[in-house]
Amino acid sequence: MKPSHKKEALVASAAELFWTRGFAATSIAGVAAASGVPVGNVYYYFRSKADLAHAVSEIFVSETQTMLEDIMAEEVAPRKRLAALVERLSRSLKSRVDHGCPIALCVRDFRHEAPEAANRAAEAFTLLIGFMAGELTRAGVRPALALGAARGALSEWQGGMMVSHALGDAAILSESFRRMEQHLAGAVRSQA
Repeated sequence: MKPSHKKEALVASAAELFWTRGFAATSIAGVAAASGVPVGNVYYYFRSKADLAHAVSEIFVSETQTMLEDIMAEEVAPRKRLAALVERLSRSLKSRVDHGCPIALCVRDFRHEAPEAANRAAEAFTLLIGFMAGELTRAGVRPALALGAARGALSEWQGGMMVSHALGDAAILSESFRRMEQHLAGAVRSQA
């Protein structure tokens, strides 16, 4: 395995384990075993579990940026972009019901041992809010109202995910996506 592949495998394994088992319950040895990289080699790439947490946070931000760039390239109209965002977020429904939101869980779990990683992971939410607020503004919603509506939509999604995960009920998250879509569409209609 090439060095760059080893590093990628370590980060991917860490992301999965931090999400499904939690940061505190995941050891460097566990990440090494899951990635197929010898435990001694882990320290060549990452000095600590906090460094791994930061690398995982970078994935969250990078994947969020890529998703938003893809949506902007595929859709021109603000309403279609917002609908495309909700549709993309809904694609991971099953895994979110099973394990909750990987970003929110890592932000919470990283907060004490890797606060910089927690702050970086939270930037994924900032990107989502900024995208929604920007598209709402482009659709004619006043900026202050657009920001509030974007935050409300993100809160609906996160709350739906949390309750759906707690109760093991995918219908709750499906309903949350519908309300998120209605919330965003309603913000545009109220300004029309």
